[in-house]
Amino acid sequence: MSNPPQTPVVGMAGGGQLARMTQQAAIALGVPLRVLAGSPGESAAKVVADVRVGDDRSLDDLTAFAKGCDVVTFDHEHVPGPHIRELEEAGVPCRPGSAALAHAQDKLVMRDKLSSFGAPCPPYAPLPSADPVPALEAFGRDHGWPVVLKATRGGYDGKGVWIADNLGVGTVELVERLIGEGVSLMVEQHVPFRRELAALVARSPYGQGAAYPIVETVQKDGICVEVISPAPGLSGELAAEAQSLALRIADELGVAGLLAVELFETEAPKTGRQGSGRGLLVNELAMRPHNSGHWTIEGARTSQFEQHLRAVLDLPLGSTEPTAPYTVMANVLGGDDPDVYSRYIHVMAHDPGVKVHMYGKESRPGRKIGHVTVLGDDLPELRERARHAADYLRWGTAMKEHT
Repeated sequence: MSNPPQTPVVGMAGGGQLARMTQQAAIALGVPLRVLAGSPGESAAKVVADVRVGDDRSLDDLTAFAKGCDVVTFDHEHVPGPHIRELEEAGVPCRPGSAALAHAQDKLVMRDKLSSFGAPCPPYAPLPSADPVPALEAFGRDHGWPVVLKATRGGYDGKGVWIADNLGVGTVELVERLIGEGVSLMVEQHVPFRRELAALVARSPYGQGAAYPIVETVQKDGICVEVISPAPGLSGELAAEAQSLALRIADELGVAGLLAVELFETEAPKTGRQGSGRGLLVNELAMRPHNSGHWTIEGARTSQFEQHLRAVLDLPLGSTEPTAPYTVMANVLGGDDPDVYSRYIHVMAHDPGVKVHMYGKESRPGRKIGHVTVLGDDLPELRERARHAADYLRWGTAMKEHT
């Protein structure tokens, strides 16, 4: 008898919660998942059977990890682009590839590319490392104050972003200090937006695309605390425009896998749109499963994690149809009391419909350690239930205040 064909092995560089939740989808598909984690204590390393401990910024560790993998993907954007190119040149399929991922790794590269094919972006400019203050002064004069200063590489969850109200001493000192520390900076117009949205799409190497409903993301102190699907009050016209924009970006950049496009919903004059009174501007890109898509585990026919695996393996993509009129996801942030498990009994007894997902991460104040999801047709009630559960898991007091 001939040997049966082998199921392809997917390697995921990075051992965080995204890799951890991808493992759940890999089990259902019967696809072996191998994870490159920085330590045995990382989130995914605690639950994935095939874990290689190493540094995903080390070419030697990446090369050793990739041996035996049929495709390599990523749970973050910080693997150096030259290392990914080395893997590609050695014949390892990397999805997304280095050329696409560069646009999620470098905000200036992203802005230049998006602007080249007409995707709506805020006005922006690079700040030269030599004598940056005149360039910043000129940008503020042309586009108004305040402005947004961004590190072109490495920022997330509000890190690497600064608001400058004027060209005062504090702003000048900040810019000079950052450039002195080797931080590459760019400046953008401060956009007065109505709210933040996210468009999550998938694209396979074959070229098939799939788009999830547009969601609203609620931020606090630079961290996403809540996701509502679909975004309430969003017109069908603007939702379709956002989905089409995200699919076009995925195609133009040659993305293989998931793409999350973080958007500002603005008033029409900011983008030149007429008619609906609303417009869109692209804020950030992520080429991986994304916090704005965690709701899909229960709230969509195909979770973002299964969809990412389908896409990187070039399998037909799954249905993005929602399973309920509304889904609300609330992030659980770490509090002062790390004993989250002892609070399960209260959360589950109070609301059996709440789905709890914890990431196996050490609890620290403000750190994302899990999320909760609720589904139904009464949006205000869903939001209250999700916040209630997330608050209690964090602090252990919210439930008592409500009962």
